[in-house]
Amino acid sequence: MGARDLDLLDAYSRTVTQVAEQVGPSVAAVQLLDGAGQAAGSGSGFLFTADGYLLTNSHVVRAGQAKRPDATRRFHASFSDGRHFVARWVGDDPHTDLALLQVDGLSQGALTPATLGRSADVKRGEIAVAIGNPLGFEHTVTAGIVSALGRSMRASTGRLIPDVIQTDAALNPGNSGGPLLNARGEVIGVNTAIIPQAQAICFAVAVDIAHLVIPELLRHGRVRRGYLGVGGSTTRLDRRIVVPLGLEQSSAVHVLSVEAGSPAERAGLRPGDLLLGIDGQAIASVDALYQALKPERVGRDSVVKLLRPGSAQPLYLTVRPLEAAEG
Repeated sequence: MGARDLDLLDAYSRTVTQVAEQVGPSVAAVQLLDGAGQAAGSGSGFLFTADGYLLTNSHVVRAGQAKRPDATRRFHASFSDGRHFVARWVGDDPHTDLALLQVDGLSQGALTPATLGRSADVKRGEIAVAIGNPLGFEHTVTAGIVSALGRSMRASTGRLIPDVIQTDAALNPGNSGGPLLNARGEVIGVNTAIIPQAQAICFAVAVDIAHLVIPELLRHGRVRRGYLGVGGSTTRLDRRIVVPLGLEQSSAVHVLSVEAGSPAERAGLRPGDLLLGIDGQAIASVDALYQALKPERVGRDSVVKLLRPGSAQPLYLTVRPLEAAEG
């Protein structure tokens, strides 16, 4: 190995070390406590505000339970400097596997919070550093590169988590909920999963998703989503439909059922319709429809574009999504 190679290795090592020293103190071991005060589940999390708000995974705060936690459930957060705190549940969203806790008794300025960056700026091949704190005594650090962007994976609820970052920075057991960081020490993702048979490939929910989820969790304890009341499946569109209508999409949502009394029924949607878009946004799959039903669409009129059997031209209907019941 030549002198230049040694210099490059030193630069890489210095970068990882600096990131670990900068962000490591804000990474906590998180334990869910049962009624007797015993640990019922564990993972990692990290402070992102000076007043003690901590970001982690939904599956960490639920510990395999389907029921949503509430403010009475208690958690334990411990940091690498030896300090231990009680934390309380603020909110969680199993559809994106993100959750918020607030650490009680943390004085202002006691720990420097991690800085949330922008995952839209992340490039394939750049350094990625994963930090976890599975035991509460010393954080673990792994490093690699960003292998892929724009991946998607299924949450425990069955919905698709979009904009997932794939990295070869190994994710150790108990490190779910810890931060994935760039070379500047900015959070670019929240580590959420590992595929054991895939040579330590791990995934992180992009921080831009967290930027959208956090305000909803702070206000409501959950992420509000719109509900139309249709059952459907993703179907490919025949070119005899795509070409004459000038569509850029090659698939749509085939409406299989419409619930009685639902917003979809009131708007006039019928089984057999092909749902092509909403408010000018193309809807090419059931997952795309879920993602389009954002909080800002709840209770407000939206225009759906559809193609009805026997019709040669699209039909536009006004629908007002309701707030979906929590699942």
